[in-house]
Amino acid sequence: MKYFKMNEFECKDGCQMPAEARANILALVEKVLDPVRERLGKAIYVNSGYRCPKHNLKVGGAKASQHMKGEAADIRCEDNEQLKRLIKEQGVFDQMIVYPTFVHVSYKRVSGNRHQVLKKV
Repeated sequence: MKYFKMNEFECKDGCQMPAEARANILALVEKVLDPVRERLGKAIYVNSGYRCPKHNLKVGGAKASQHMKGEAADIRCEDNEQLKRLIKEQGVFDQMIVYPTFVHVSYKRVSGNRHQVLKKV
């Protein structure tokens, strides 16, 4: 983790992140977020990383949300269009969902990544 700290990805309700989720977050940062941050040259902020099932339900997350596995993060920067473009160009991600104010990006370290891009309005 060159540009991020694990506490940025911890569940907002204060529960402990399981070891498997921690390993997945480390892979997401190593394979996706640190390289994109390096190319971007500007700070990337983490809105949400790991979520326990209870917190995921509370915030209205998908029932099978990758956040609950530590495979996803909702991120933003001062230029989300550039952020989205760099993630797509890099090509190392499972899913990218572009929201009006942030980008959801996921990475699977154990199985194949879909390279799926969706847009939510």
